[in-house]
Amino acid sequence: MRGGRVAIVGGSIAGCAAALAAYRGGADEITVYERAAGRLADRGVGLAVHNSRYAELDSAGYLDADMPWVQLVRRRWYVRDGSAAGPLGHEIGAMSFPFRTYNWGPLWRELRGRVPDSVVFRSGVTVDEVRRGDATAEGTEGSEGAEVVTADGTERVDLVVGADGYRSVVRTAAFATVRPTYSGYLAWRGAFPADRLPDPELWAEEDCAYVVFSGGHVIVYRIPDGVGGHRVNWVLYTAPPPDLDLGLGLDLKLTAPTSLPPGGLTEALASHLTYVCDELLPPFWGDLVRTTTPDELFLQPMYDFTAPRYTAGRLLLMGDAATVARPHTGAGAVKALQDATVLESAFATATTWADALDTYDTDRTVAGGAMVDLGRRLGRALVEETPPWRSMDQTALETWWKQADGGGAFGGRELRR
Repeated sequence: MRGGRVAIVGGSIAGCAAALAAYRGGADEITVYERAAGRLADRGVGLAVHNSRYAELDSAGYLDADMPWVQLVRRRWYVRDGSAAGPLGHEIGAMSFPFRTYNWGPLWRELRGRVPDSVVFRSGVTVDEVRRGDATAEGTEGSEGAEVVTADGTERVDLVVGADGYRSVVRTAAFATVRPTYSGYLAWRGAFPADRLPDPELWAEEDCAYVVFSGGHVIVYRIPDGVGGHRVNWVLYTAPPPDLDLGLGLDLKLTAPTSLPPGGLTEALASHLTYVCDELLPPFWGDLVRTTTPDELFLQPMYDFTAPRYTAGRLLLMGDAATVARPHTGAGAVKALQDATVLESAFATATTWADALDTYDTDRTVAGGAMVDLGRRLGRALVEETPPWRSMDQTALETWWKQADGGGAFGGRELRR
């Protein structure tokens, strides 16, 4: 199948990957709509890619060694257990951790730079509405084409790809009743230059730290800064006290998902984070989190969901627009890039739009559901129903992890081709 007009809503990592997929798959005209105007490359948070998934995505042409990365080798588990344990805390055990880490901004910049000049990239343009080509029921095959509505007018295309994240306007058009579900806990995230790290010699560069406590944990690893150095990246998961005013201005269980941007942490939330650092984390890791300045720290309530299908008529979903799995899976960006590889293959091998969409949907709907299930299972094990960490040793840790991982999907599954 060659030719056709494709509109991609969202220009982040998923959107750039979708543009590459559509171009390589043979689309004639590709337009990317991104509501942000020049701010994407400034995002400095980290993401990780399992070595096996990297090899797969390198082979497919979506990642390669020229993109700045840091190789991790081990995952060490620590728990606060009195001053005798030392500044890092008591080490429960260690596991192999063959992951590459990336910085979101530089990775986006690399992908964006590889999008061909023939692709029209419209930054600072908000898509107000996406219209299906018919008025039939959700999830059914519609008539030819779809429409993208912006302040500049309406464009009719052969396919609309929703790469616009968990608040996707494309998903709303495809499956209006799908709503993300709040998990009951939060993720504080921060990243800062590694030269501000207190006592860096205590923590090896190739180590990823899981610092655990009753009701949560913080994961810490280094990422590239894009200019030859490193940043320290951390994510802390725990449920807030039930009487804490989150300051998000909404009922998390009933309305659309939201987050607090850098610098937006409320006094109550900052106070709770201080409590976790002082009382629940070993000294080194508590100091590390406190080293993060307010403008380097933001907060995300944890949601999860998956659309019942990845396609509806001529609308197609990928990345977080289709499925949001809790970050414990270690495969968020990987899944978006895998979506793109399947989309490219579907375009290149199918003879009709219907065949291409069916091929993509059959593969990715199953993958999305599996990732959501894994994220919920890991969330229960790492946050909601944590084990007695202080009584665990290496053997107990390995047994517990096998039960939590439930089949070796941590880091993302191999693509089914």
